[in-house]
Amino acid sequence: MSPPCRTTAIAAIDPRLVRDVALVCLADAVVGVSFGAVAVAGGLPVWLPVLMSLVVFAGSAQFSAVGILAAGGGPVAAAATGLLLNTRTAAFSLAVADALGRSWPARLVGAHLVTDETAAFVLARTDPEQRRTAFWVAGVGLFVAWNVSVLGGALAGAALGDTDRFGLDAAFPAVLLALVLPALRESREVRRAAAAGAVIAVAATPFLPSGAPVLLALAGLTLLSVHVRGRRG
Repeated sequence: MSPPCRTTAIAAIDPRLVRDVALVCLADAVVGVSFGAVAVAGGLPVWLPVLMSLVVFAGSAQFSAVGILAAGGGPVAAAATGLLLNTRTAAFSLAVADALGRSWPARLVGAHLVTDETAAFVLARTDPEQRRTAFWVAGVGLFVAWNVSVLGGALAGAALGDTDRFGLDAAFPAVLLALVLPALRESREVRRAAAAGAVIAVAATPFLPSGAPVLLALAGLTLLSVHVRGRRG
């Protein structure tokens, strides 16, 4: 009976989902190559960015931690900064918890795969089965793409030169924006929450260190939460 079950599961995957995930994996791979190259060019051993990608799997947190280590900072400061930047995934985890599965093994593995991109794929869908499929297809695909590309970038080392000239800082936000556009189009409440978060982040950017404005932007979610509770009440 198991082969028909696997066939049904594979057939249930929307080809458009595979296409969208592949495009995000491509962007993720470009950034991963940059991260690996930057880390090694900053004087770190090849194994460190590779191990970090496997264990941490958080691009912005990894970039910040490597920046601190390359500048001579200690591992405690690097880890603390990475944790601060990654606290936003706590809100994402609550939003996509139903897509991870009910068993503890699935939740433990799924928690490691919660990122901006996987959350965006899940939140763009309402059907429970589609949400689960989107999460696992995106999560596994991105995990593989990120780690393979980081290894490639680390091996390439300083051969890539100045990675900023490739415009990687603009490519990734553009992909994320494209993923959340469906949710923004369909819900006025989501648009209000996103606009409030954007205003808070932009206003705080000149005064706070990198990463902190993103955390403050999560305050925009309170607008959505208050509205939803009001309707239920």
